[in-house]
Amino acid sequence: MIDSHCHLDHAPLYDNLKNVINRAQSAGVKQLLTICTSLQSYQMIQKIVSKFDNIYGTLGIHPHETKDHNHVDKKMLLELKGKNQKIIGIGETGLDFFYQNSNRLIQKKKFEEHIDTSITLNVPVIIHSRDAEEDTFGILNNFSSKNPKILMHCFTGSKEFSKKLLDLGAYISFSGIITFKNSQELQKTASFIPFDRLLVETDAPFLAPVPMRGSNNEPSYIKYTLQKLAEIKNIPLHKLIDYTSNNFLKLFSLNL
Repeated sequence: MIDSHCHLDHAPLYDNLKNVINRAQSAGVKQLLTICTSLQSYQMIQKIVSKFDNIYGTLGIHPHETKDHNHVDKKMLLELKGKNQKIIGIGETGLDFFYQNSNRLIQKKKFEEHIDTSITLNVPVIIHSRDAEEDTFGILNNFSSKNPKILMHCFTGSKEFSKKLLDLGAYISFSGIITFKNSQELQKTASFIPFDRLLVETDAPFLAPVPMRGSNNEPSYIKYTLQKLAEIKNIPLHKLIDYTSNNFLKLFSLNL
């Protein structure tokens, strides 16, 4: 199993990181991708990936944080990435018009710069999109001629949105939200996504899946999301694990 999106720099996990990683490995999680949200986050992620062989990281500014990171442009992202081979993606970036913690125009500008950076580096861009389907697709579509590697994280969008993203070559990742009782529409969308475009994630320490809902999420809980997704897709669990793991390795160009 591979957790394609977690936040190991967040306090509930970082403060007990060795035990969190041990529990993940005991549960069968082989690799983890810890996701950047700010410059401070990136400093911590660099330390984490240097200590654990099976953990990789990303570099990016979350849409909520763009108001305080307007100075972070493509040039700076490229300099920060440097030659660190364990930083394998750009993000989490994108648009969040639900909370609107940052100005929409700034979010869009930073999103475009992150996509452009990912294309230059030839690595995936990890995307957060909430209440912003039209604008998210419009910006991605503007870059389509350059064939960006797209990973839609924690997908909660419409089936129509997923179809448009698949046409752009995107991979789509599902979180513990698909285990929630009120997620029937999302489950229907998940059933539609082709096996060769599926990924899974915890988004830990957020969104703990049933039966752990209400607790701090952690990578070892990825098994519950995989179990639910295998049920939705009507295939054996071990086959879904193979699909999602192989998709992750292919998308991030890893030979492990």
